[in-house]
Amino acid sequence: MNYTYILRCRDGSLYTGWTNDLEKRVSDHNAGKGAKYTRARRPVVLAYFEAFETKEEAMRREYAIKRLPRRKKLELLGSRGLVCGNGG
Repeated sequence: MNYTYILRCRDGSLYTGWTNDLEKRVSDHNAGKGAKYTRARRPVVLAYFEAFETKEEAMRREYAIKRLPRRKKLELLGSRGLVCGNGG
């Protein structure tokens, strides 16, 4: 299974990515092994994810989400997101 995910960072910003191991990837982000963007904004919390059969589908969805304005991303989190400890 492949996933497109959105993380909520400590500073309230959002980070979008894709992976084939969601739990490990979130752990990697929090260990400072993830993207440069999240290293300075730890801890991060998984706020949203979608599952896909193929890597290509997950990557296409990641690209589409990254093109959305913040407002639309927040709407996405509100409609199908996970409950976050910081009110997300």
